[in-house]
This record gives sequence, structure tokens and C-alpha cells, in this order.
Amino acid sequence: MAIRTFRDHTPSLGPRAFVDRSAVVIGDVQLGEDSSVWPLTVIRGDMHRIRIGARTSVQDGSVLHITHAGPFNPDGFALIIGDEVTIGHKVMLHGCTLGNRILVGMGSTVMDGAIVEDEVIIGAGSLVPPGKRLVSGYLYVGSPVKQARPLSENERAFFAYSANNYVKLKDQHLAEGYDQPEQP
Repeated sequence: MAIRTFRDHTPSLGPRAFVDRSAVVIGDVQLGEDSSVWPLTVIRGDMHRIRIGARTSVQDGSVLHITHAGPFNPDGFALIIGDEVTIGHKVMLHGCTLGNRILVGMGSTVMDGAIVEDEVIIGAGSLVPPGKRLVSGYLYVGSPVKQARPLSENERAFFAYSANNYVKLKDQHLAEGYDQPEQP
């Protein structure tokens, strides 16, 4: 089953949210309105919470997890993702916070306690180290990431375009009779 309860926490899907049957969503997870989770993605809110905003797309093969509370991190880190975020294929997000209107490039990793402010592009294959803050309005690339340059107006317009595109695509999948996984 793609949607699984763990320790009395059942994932919550917002109106018109889409989760592919091959994805796995576990525990204390909230997925916002019109958001989509694509094939072979794992979203595991088993030891802390995961919150994903509206019109956010989590692409194929991505792994989203938290940082549990323990002796090395007393409070742990939830995974918080804002609205209109496009998370590319095979992205790893671990106990970090992402604002609104962000593109996380394919194969990137964002680590524990990192904060990505609104309107940021993270280039494909980049590594955002633990605790790093990416300020709004820039392209970041590399491993570890470095601020490359300010975003262009065209790049800023891409955030809404990408969000709209994935809302339309998930609606097409639903219109073709795609059978959503049942919530437990």
C-alpha cells in the first residue's frame, strides 16, 4: 500500500493531491492541495513530521525524510516544503526547510537543518550541507553549493509555470482513471 499509517499517524492528502501507486508515503505527512508525488518516491515521516505545501511536485525516485530527535540533535528537524516547489528526479531532502517557489535540480541533496528561502534554484547534482542557508533570489550550484548569480526574471517566471505544468499533468493522470491509493 502506498499510503501507510505509522504510530497512529496517517498521511493526509489535500484536495486533488496525487500520489503514484509506486510511491510510498508513511506516517506524519501532510501533502497540500494540487500537489503530486511521482513514481518510486519515498516520503517517510516516521520519526518527525513532513509538511508539503500546495502545487508542489515531488519527482520520480526522490527520497524525503526527517532528522529524528536524539542525543546529538535534541529536537530533530522536521521536513518542511512550501508552495509551488518543483523537486527534480532523484532528489534527497533530509530534515530541511524549503520556502516557496523553488526548483531543486535533479540528483541534488539538501541536508539536515538547511534552510532554502523563497525563489531559489538549486542546480542539478548540488549538495546543500547541513545548516546552510540559501538566500532568496539566487541560483546555487556545486557540491557544496555556492551562490552563482541572481535569478533572471525569466527564471522567476518559471516557478509558476512549472507548478502549473505539474498540476495539469497530475490532473491528466487522474482524468484517465488513475486509481489513487486509498488512505488507511
